[in-house]
Amino acid sequence: MEVFFTGLLLSLSLCLDLGIVNVALIDASLKYGARPALWLGLGSCFGDLVYAVLSLAGMHALLRFEAMQWATWLGGGTVMLWLAFRMAREAWRDARAAPVGHPPLPASHHLFRRGVTLALASPSAILWFAAVGGSLIARATDGSAASAARLLAGFLAGGLGWSVCITLSASRGGKLLGPRFIQGCHGLSALLYLYFAALVLSNGARNLL
Repeated sequence: MEVFFTGLLLSLSLCLDLGIVNVALIDASLKYGARPALWLGLGSCFGDLVYAVLSLAGMHALLRFEAMQWATWLGGGTVMLWLAFRMAREAWRDARAAPVGHPPLPASHHLFRRGVTLALASPSAILWFAAVGGSLIARATDGSAASAARLLAGFLAGGLGWSVCITLSASRGGKLLGPRFIQGCHGLSALLYLYFAALVLSNGARNLL
């Protein structure tokens, strides 16, 4: 059980970083409700699991190569700026338009796939695995398949538990506080994405130039 709880705690340490996946979970919960947003959360858990499996295989060392650092810097910064623009546009539309019901609900597999993509593209997740998580995960087992399975099960359980908490909290907040809460969350999301973009671009410039 110790290996299981190690995986669970490592997963929670990754989830506690207020990155793009958490912001996307809150946004999906406000738009569609907790149950559809959980599909996005489930997808993000499997995206993180891909990096965990690669870490067990020793692939986390690849993230230390300069080419990967450039990709994280330029690609991650561009993604953050685009998401900031999109959230700011939605907050502006919310402020100007009359309330019009919920946007069309995407299919569950689309939400799941979006969650996987966001987790794999998240600069904060990539940096976490490169700097800390990858080496910790690689050293957390005794090398056996059973030990690796327990670690990955704990890692997945931690991500799922976090997703449930985030989606339920955001969904209830949206129901209680109404459209202004949703507008405020979109505005806050835009600011967070701008912050992440500035962080990724400044760190990349400092480390690579």
